[in-house]
Amino acid sequence: MQLVKSSSKVAIIGAGAVGSSAAYALMLNGVASEIVLIDIHKEKAEGEALDLAHCRQFTDATIINAGDDLSLVKGAAVIVLTAGAAQKTGQTRADLLATNVALFKQLVPAITKHNDHAILLVVTNPLDIMTYVTLQLSGRDACHVFGTGTVLDTARLRFLVGEYFSVSPKDVMVNVMGEHGEEAFACWSGASIAGIPLRDMSAYNASAMADLFTKTKQAAEEIIRKKGATYYAIGLVITKIIRAIIHNQARIFCVSTFVPENNICISVPTIIRKNGVCQRLPMVLDSQEQLLFQHSTQKIAAELSRAHTFL
Repeated sequence: MQLVKSSSKVAIIGAGAVGSSAAYALMLNGVASEIVLIDIHKEKAEGEALDLAHCRQFTDATIINAGDDLSLVKGAAVIVLTAGAAQKTGQTRADLLATNVALFKQLVPAITKHNDHAILLVVTNPLDIMTYVTLQLSGRDACHVFGTGTVLDTARLRFLVGEYFSVSPKDVMVNVMGEHGEEAFACWSGASIAGIPLRDMSAYNASAMADLFTKTKQAAEEIIRKKGATYYAIGLVITKIIRAIIHNQARIFCVSTFVPENNICISVPTIIRKNGVCQRLPMVLDSQEQLLFQHSTQKIAAELSRAHTFL
């Protein structure tokens, strides 16, 4: 089923720190004609919407609505799912599995009842599992259901690599792929700066790069420990993905998408257009990266087996 082309309405399920940060970033970037914040705590959603509405003098004339009624998703081109238990200090993303699967069993069919054409963008953790769960519960084409995947992990790594080489992260090309979690891996074999292979840079050091990736994997835990939650960067990730959809930009991101060969959702380089994620790029991995990708698929498959007991 095709998207309603005239719509640039975005509905965000969950008006917590991530959902409200995404709404703020969407508004500042002028991506959506209308943003709807939906939360079980109606006053929270309404408060966030009122705060955002007061920005309209300084931004595009984005319509802001809020409430606790899922019928508000009607007419949305993209529905963002951020609702669910948040990761706390010391918790793994997998610890959230049972709680969030139970929530999505109620949430996703209710969303589909009111809107059967929108793209569903999953942000809730454990990300790869919740993306697969959403795909199954919604009954939609896999093109229309995907998760934010390792886009933020990639942004974190590019930031650190840029700092190391004293260049803008915009000129760094390196992807984090695989599981959105401990089994994620950096694709160093294809890494470059402004087209120059990373390994040809005079300051390149394999051990230093490994340390940067360790810092990347620890970033969320560090932020959660220091301030309680992560939300600014993921809010902007959501915005960039939605812009690619609404404006048919054909941007390439490592989002969590269904890979039929493995029967799981996992982050791989994918082209995002107005109809979703219908095209994956071929993965060019060295032998070590192929092994790491296999570890990721095995980890996700094992977690998915556990998730099936909750469905």
